[in-house]
Amino acid sequence: VQLVESGGGSAQAGGSLRLSCIVSGYSYTGPCLAWFRLLPGMEREGVASLDFGTGSTAYAGSVTCRFSISRDSAGNTASLQMSSLNPEDTAVYYCATRAGACYLAADWYTIWGQGTQVTVSS
Repeated sequence: VQLVESGGGSAQAGGSLRLSCIVSGYSYTGPCLAWFRLLPGMEREGVASLDFGTGSTAYAGSVTCRFSISRDSAGNTASLQMSSLNPEDTAVYYCATRAGACYLAADWYTIWGQGTQVTVSS
């Protein structure tokens, strides 16, 4: 299984960015794809998750109503649309996948993308 991320970059506070994660090579049905972020000196924080099988989504409280995770029609790309960004959203963002149920806890995931930097300036 391979995850390839794209998007990210810099934005002004109040702006928007979109991250994408292409998932390939998985043989199990209904994988869970989740986005995490890592701030310096902190553990990875779960941001959002999407169950490919059921379409169910979950969000961290800090991003609810600002971020949206979705899946494209082809089925193998999950995007994270980030709006109303603030400097506290500055982090390296990772996508991760696992078979089975979705959890916004990094320890459940063993397959990770390479990470993409998001920087929000005030």
